[in-house]
Amino acid sequence: MSSHTRTDSRFRRTAKASAVAVLAATALTGCAEEAKLGWMPTERGTTDNADLILDLWVGSWVAALAVGLLTWALMLWCMIAYRRRKNEAGYPRQVAYHAPLEVFYTIVPIAMIVSLFFFTERTQSEITERHDDPDTVVQVYGKQWAWDFNYLSDDVWDTGIQGHLDGEEGVPDRVPTLYLPSNSEVELQVTSRDVIHSFWVPAFLEKRDMFPGRTNYISITTGREGEFYGKCAEFCGEYHSEMLFNVAVVDQAEYDAHIQSLRDAGQTGALGEEYSRDSYPGAEDQHSETAFN
Repeated sequence: MSSHTRTDSRFRRTAKASAVAVLAATALTGCAEEAKLGWMPTERGTTDNADLILDLWVGSWVAALAVGLLTWALMLWCMIAYRRRKNEAGYPRQVAYHAPLEVFYTIVPIAMIVSLFFFTERTQSEITERHDDPDTVVQVYGKQWAWDFNYLSDDVWDTGIQGHLDGEEGVPDRVPTLYLPSNSEVELQVTSRDVIHSFWVPAFLEKRDMFPGRTNYISITTGREGEFYGKCAEFCGEYHSEMLFNVAVVDQAEYDAHIQSLRDAGQTGALGEEYSRDSYPGAEDQHSETAFN
């Protein structure tokens, strides 16, 4: 067997081994539950919006992986098939044209970008669409550095205090908890009492910025029961890291019991703008004077 034939055989074996290794790694990764969720901090069935985002995220990465594998395979094939042989000298032809292939390489990327834009826009439209008649409406106020919850559908309110991280266990038990009924249409009306905050529950895979004097909306359909951690995702001052809260998605009976406990404690009605930083008498004049000094 000539040295040229042995070299070709060795390259083929290397190429096959590389391809098998890539496919095996991909298959093993696909079997992991984390991979099926795209390594997102959630599970399917948490909210309808989270499932939509998961589908878009995982689908985008699958498409990217397919393109990557094809590109790597073509690069490997070119390196092997068109390498310089022992009996060759000089450089190969540097310019070549193949009109059909060039048209193909132009159309395919455009089609991929248009497809990604279409699915992204469709998912975003579904996520931002508000419910016509939600089962539960909660107004969420962000404040330095805690949260107020007005359960508008039930005419009760709850308030929280700063988390005070001290290195000891138990902080999740000291921060406010937002209760939501499972398998229900929920609308969260988020706003701020002072500076810009951001309402973020990682397991819900979405967040909304909270601006003073403006209301944004999160419309979700809750799914499985569970307790989830939330935080402010917009730097809002010295104790931003302690602006924490919990979300408890519970069955209807437990939700009703919590609402009744707030009612029994006399926390009826809603905490309004009168508790915001700029809502006390003379606040506007004070800010104007401060601006000129």
